[in-house]
Amino acid sequence: MADPAWLTADWPAPENIRAFTTLRSGPGVSSPPFDRFNFGLNSGDALPAVIENRRRLADLAQLPGELYWLQQVHGTVVADIDALLLGGGIDPSTAEDRTAASPMADASRTTRPDAVLAILTADCLPLLLCNSRGTEIAAAHAGWRGLAAGVLEATVRTMRSTPGDLLAWLGPAAGPQAYEIGAEVRAAFVARDARAESAFTATRPDHWRVDLYSLARMRLAEAGVTRVYGDGLCTISDSARFFSHRRDQRSGRMATLIWMSAQDAAGA
Repeated sequence: MADPAWLTADWPAPENIRAFTTLRSGPGVSSPPFDRFNFGLNSGDALPAVIENRRRLADLAQLPGELYWLQQVHGTVVADIDALLLGGGIDPSTAEDRTAASPMADASRTTRPDAVLAILTADCLPLLLCNSRGTEIAAAHAGWRGLAAGVLEATVRTMRSTPGDLLAWLGPAAGPQAYEIGAEVRAAFVARDARAESAFTATRPDHWRVDLYSLARMRLAEAGVTRVYGDGLCTISDSARFFSHRRDQRSGRMATLIWMSAQDAAGA
């Protein structure tokens, strides 16, 4: 039976890889419209509630070490957590300080088994990567701007593992039956790759429904990553399980996490 606090990633990752996306109905303390398991410090929710939710998540998931959040800006910067830790670039002292001390980036990667990578979303696409030996992981935040700009390709390039050795999981995002966009979004993708036109379905003048999952798979394939799992979920349509900024305007944020269990790591 699935844990009611999160949705476990369904992919053939190595046994030492732990990965999931939280559900809004988890055991949090946030009040409406952020009820209940909200992790977004900048969502408009009360700060003490978000901090308590993050503490509960760490306890419930029995995280092995620090949880590394990002200051997400819809860009393509990838934070190398290993390098930042070696260089003293991350030194959080309290839960309240952690986001402020976090890198301004939309993806992160690590080879440290005690590092938990985190992405916040509420319609944007959370993407997780790991290699086949379970010794390197990455997490990326891909809204349409970041996806069009190349955040997935940048994440793959930053990893030490070869693209052919990577597995990817696409977490809950705005689905193709509910996510309508304007001409500027379509143009951003089609101008770069005419094949992206297949991911758009016309709805009314200068508006289309967009399949973020399909676009992500195209970009990953171009980067050499062909073992891709997930999709089929819609944050906009499923209000019981997922936050959605587009649906609700004032909304909480889910957290998508990935880490490596050191004792089981292949080659460790």
